[in-house]
Amino acid sequence: MHILVATDAQWVLDEVIAALGGGDTRFTIVSNGREVVGTINESSPDIAVLDLQIGSMGAMAVTMDLRLDHSGGLAPYVPVLMLLDRTADVHMARRSGANGWIIKPLDALRLRRAVSTVVSGGSYTEPLPPVDFPVAQVDSVDESSPESADSLAN
Repeated sequence: MHILVATDAQWVLDEVIAALGGGDTRFTIVSNGREVVGTINESSPDIAVLDLQIGSMGAMAVTMDLRLDHSGGLAPYVPVLMLLDRTADVHMARRSGANGWIIKPLDALRLRRAVSTVVSGGSYTEPLPPVDFPVAQVDSVDESSPESADSLAN
């Protein structure tokens, strides 16, 4: 398998290579998001693993460029797995057209499972964590009444 890894963080690169390396796996490494599209056109990897922050062009913009170039016949289709910094970034991954994402911190089992799923044509999306606090249900509130506003504040 040929994996393109785009990150400017050495620890991310180390974890990805440790988790996915071995056997017949080959890596192409880029440290700037602006290099990804050209590198994919030259090497046609099986998957692109993109860190959310990659130098001057992040994973969301890179993925959108890849999808746009592919739709215009300018680039091959390459599945994308994003490495997100936090759960709030899921929206960006979803909107950009990524095939999957993992929320950091990374671990080898999740990385291998995600790459295998995405390369096989599937989608790997980590669910949002459960809410830590109960959410009270309010049926209706009369906003014109000061008493209603006071009861909500308490």
